[in-house]
Amino acid sequence: MAQAIETPGRPDAPGFPFLAGLAGRDPDPEAKDAIKIRVIDLHFFYGRNHALKGITLDIPEHKVTALIGPSGCGKSTFIRCLNRMNDVIEGSRMTGKILLDGEDIALPAADVVNLRRKVGMVFQKANPFPKSIFENVAYGLRVNGIRGKARLAEMIERSLRRAALWDEVKDDLRKPGTSLSGGQQQRLCIARALAVEPEVVLMDEPSSALDPIATAKIEDLIHSLKELYTIVIVTHNMQQAARVSDFTGFFYLGELVEEGPTQKLFTKPVRKQTEDYITGRFG
Repeated sequence: MAQAIETPGRPDAPGFPFLAGLAGRDPDPEAKDAIKIRVIDLHFFYGRNHALKGITLDIPEHKVTALIGPSGCGKSTFIRCLNRMNDVIEGSRMTGKILLDGEDIALPAADVVNLRRKVGMVFQKANPFPKSIFENVAYGLRVNGIRGKARLAEMIERSLRRAALWDEVKDDLRKPGTSLSGGQQQRLCIARALAVEPEVVLMDEPSSALDPIATAKIEDLIHSLKELYTIVIVTHNMQQAARVSDFTGFFYLGELVEEGPTQKLFTKPVRKQTEDYITGRFG
């Protein structure tokens, strides 16, 4: 079992079974992960509300980075900065740098359309279009100018396979996407995001509305997808963060309190706030 946090009064490890699964998960300290996204002194404001305060964080390539913390702490705001989705909110503004492969995507002149092709997003609630399964996945491809039937069919099959949904829907791609189960709808939305070949996939509580079986399928999918994509996942579920992520960041009141390899952060946190949150004594 991974070493538990040595804190007087801390619940025994059996009350935190997810810690046991972290043994051996610490990345090789000699390994140097390539950095896909580098965030430097990021501040974000909703009008006068200072929602993010000086966030500096490296997101490694082909890894899963989980963001944990209580509701309203800035996790979702942060990932929406990574593909500039917050731009549509009137009165919002952002300062600092967000470097995607060294290019500052936070600059006003950045190509936001191209950015959102490179950085896809899956939302908390599955939101399939009121179209067929085929047309749900084809939507982004058509927007990007792909028209040929054979090419569309090839890319749609590939996306559905990557989302672990192909075998369940291949015989009836004309079926409405909204007729699928909740877990299937979420995987359809993942397939839709993958269709345009992003480099980064953002997931905002992707399994919070799903049952345990569907959640397990999403988590298995995340494990397989990191071979092809850089993944950032927001989750309130610490067990999920421990299961799926390589790195974890703990947010509180708009600040990044602590970040690091998941195994280290969950078993030997540096900051007391992090320790209290993980052990359930937060607040």
